[in-house]
Amino acid sequence: MERLPTGISRLDSMIGGGAPPGSVVLLAGEVGAGAREFVYTSVAMNGLKESDQELFDLYYGNAHDDARFPEEVHYISFTADSNALLEEMRYVMDDELVDAGTEHVEFADLSSQYFQLSQVPREWYSNATPDIGSLGDRDRRGTLNAVGEYLNEHGAGNLVVIDSVTDLLSAAEEQMDWNQITLLMKGLKKASYRWGGLVLLLVNTEALSDQHLGRLMDATDGTLLFEWESGGSERARTLVVKQFRGVLSRLEDEDIIQFETEIHDGGFDISDVRKIR
Repeated sequence: MERLPTGISRLDSMIGGGAPPGSVVLLAGEVGAGAREFVYTSVAMNGLKESDQELFDLYYGNAHDDARFPEEVHYISFTADSNALLEEMRYVMDDELVDAGTEHVEFADLSSQYFQLSQVPREWYSNATPDIGSLGDRDRRGTLNAVGEYLNEHGAGNLVVIDSVTDLLSAAEEQMDWNQITLLMKGLKKASYRWGGLVLLLVNTEALSDQHLGRLMDATDGTLLFEWESGGSERARTLVVKQFRGVLSRLEDEDIIQFETEIHDGGFDISDVRKIR
């Protein structure tokens, strides 16, 4: 069975090459625990496969026989443009990795749709200076419609990152209740299965109640939970695969319950595997 690589080499090798095609995966994490770095690494590694095979071999290594890398990588953001995101990525990874890995990445800045009906001054998120005539020309599709249209056009067979669901939910709550939000996510899950790509949804767990997080988990194919774990005077970043269609069973067969993770010049990585003893 074909697999779409997450871009995290050691994880991909343990789960048969990556995620099953058509997966919607929730990357739910505490601030700084590694979820965002996972996204940056996933984007860069998948992009690197297309742009620079030599660097790909250096940073990622050998791909699994069942791995099928996406033809395109798309990064949707509601609050940051490509320059800001690239700068953040360079804080995490080597410049050469970021430059080569994002050469063919398509960044979609939806800040205009996200902020347009808010009290945020237009010049803060747009290069255009507002005037009376331009007020009637604003794009009234709304954030959710803009995301849906973008996914319809670019979701098939590709890797798409949505950064972040926390922002998306903030905008959505003004238009719909949580039951409708859950239905929206389930609709995305159904559509993604037809597209055959991989959608990564970034969300901050500290901004959600346990009930709301549980409902998001239920509406997606997989949930990777990123947490800080304290032991003595040190803290460690950990990753737990809470649920994942076609993946969790492989880890359970190996009695793997948790990963210790680290962040270095090559991005997000797994440093240790904890098993049931």
